[in-house]
Amino acid sequence: MADSPAISLCVIGKNEAHNLADFWRMAQKFADELIYVDTGSSDNSMEISSQVGARIFQYQWNDDFAAARNFSLEQATGDFILILDPDE
Repeated sequence: MADSPAISLCVIGKNEAHNLADFWRMAQKFADELIYVDTGSSDNSMEISSQVGARIFQYQWNDDFAAARNFSLEQATGDFILILDPDE
């Protein structure tokens, strides 16, 4: 029996610590790979994401949402990629 396809979840955020604990708890139920791209947080968003095993990347915010999102997609290794925001 073939392995099921891997799902990568790509998330970008800044100062999302108040949302991330619940968000990651939900996401771990269906995503095989968690990717968090931080765009300049001053809170503990990266630490919370690291604690659940997310792959953490920093991206210098340049007022281009699409560029940050595309950077997150470049990090994914799964067969399928899901994009969500921490406040969804």
